[in-house]
Amino acid sequence: MTIYLGTQGWSYKSWNDVFYPHGTPPGSYLAYYATQFKAVEIDSSFYGTPRKTFLEKWVRDTPAAFQFAAKFPKLITHEKMLVDAQSDAQSFLAGMSLLGEKLGPLCLQFSYAFKPASQNSLDEFLAALPTEFRYAVEVRNRAWLKDWFFELLKKHRAALVLVDRVYMPKLEEVTTDFTYIRWLGNRQDIPDDDYTRVRLPRAKELDEWADTLATLHERGIEIWGFANNHYMGHSPATLRELQARLQARGIEV
Repeated sequence: MTIYLGTQGWSYKSWNDVFYPHGTPPGSYLAYYATQFKAVEIDSSFYGTPRKTFLEKWVRDTPAAFQFAAKFPKLITHEKMLVDAQSDAQSFLAGMSLLGEKLGPLCLQFSYAFKPASQNSLDEFLAALPTEFRYAVEVRNRAWLKDWFFELLKKHRAALVLVDRVYMPKLEEVTTDFTYIRWLGNRQDIPDDDYTRVRLPRAKELDEWADTLATLHERGIEIWGFANNHYMGHSPATLRELQARLQARGIEV
């Protein structure tokens, strides 16, 4: 099964001369990025559905096998918390469908304030979503992490997002035929916008994650994983280190 690894976003000026070759204009960032990795998580979709012109350009700028994952807008997950949000979801999905075969899973990232009292809202929302898309659900409140929640996700064939985040436990629960992993870190550890280098080495954590990914791969689970700059300081380096560990375990990425 395929392993898709990428960063969370690509429009970082501090990557100039470090990841992007000197003189690369911002409009060419994605085209270069797509020569290095085969997937990316669109961070900007959290703030609203990307414009049609952007989506069309992103398709043109990437090779045929490239994949985009994306977060649902915060209007749906944080402001409305799924209540009366179906029309917003349909509008978002209509926009993202412009990516065609390059569209990967879509992530519902919730805040800590989204609690198990919203179980029915989540159940109803997932049930109403079109089945031609793939979905992943990220919760940031540990109270959700119960067997009934995992069963709810399995019912809707939605993936539980596995997160590496300061106050969340490391899980290996798989609720559908793919898994979605986010290496997030803590914004307070790297409060500025200097994402030029590794500032928080995480050899132990990456060794553990490489073992987890190898096990999932052996089980035939499709893997999607995205690194944030706040995890180590420079997300492309996080991926390079993880790729090297997977290759040492006999897995080509």
